[in-house]
Amino acid sequence: MATQISTIETLARRHLNETTASFWSSAEIVDIIIAGIRDLWRSTVDLKQEHYLTIDNTNVTLEASTGQLTGVPQDVHKVYLIEPRDTSSGSTNEGLIFQPLDFNHKRFNAARSLSAIDPKNDVIYYAVTGQGGPVNAAVIRVAPQVTSQVELSFGYIPTLGIMTSTSIVPIPGEADNALTAWTVAYARAKEREDRSPDPSWIAIYNTEKQNLLQALGLRQYQEPVYVDALFEEWWS
Repeated sequence: MATQISTIETLARRHLNETTASFWSSAEIVDIIIAGIRDLWRSTVDLKQEHYLTIDNTNVTLEASTGQLTGVPQDVHKVYLIEPRDTSSGSTNEGLIFQPLDFNHKRFNAARSLSAIDPKNDVIYYAVTGQGGPVNAAVIRVAPQVTSQVELSFGYIPTLGIMTSTSIVPIPGEADNALTAWTVAYARAKEREDRSPDPSWIAIYNTEKQNLLQALGLRQYQEPVYVDALFEEWWS
């Protein structure tokens, strides 16, 4: 069952021997929990196991004669995949591929100097620029430009957004123990002379975090995981 942030507060307060707010306000505890969620979220995203993959098939387009995508969501953290919405044989954008490339790469530089192309059976380079979420929408620059609009399927990892005490903990894999340990450790900093997190509870958190990440590390057991060989697509 999904856990609310308020439930983590209750669990943490039991270890703090303060089931009713007194020394620590509810707002203080909730802020600490949210900081812990963001720490776990960053590490979970780094596993690259698609836990937060979101596909936008509605808003993102490449307009004709423009050098960047429009309709990019405000909450983009990582871009996962960009492709035409319709890639079927005979479609307007059949064979069109979007390939990530550094903006200052020589092929990107060369592509920017080209005339607009028919968006079919060709490669369009893209570079993700700007701060991205939660500061603002990422600016995704492309080259070469195209002669007609391309509607896109945009796969990305979103940022977490604003959370409150009633929000569901957005961490997979049963993260309650890790978040409880984080919360107790940082709450106890308020009563320590050096104002640092409690080292014993931080150690518990680190153990729980590593166990959590290990459990989240592989999402399917149907097939063994192999790394593609260099130039494998050209093997006969």
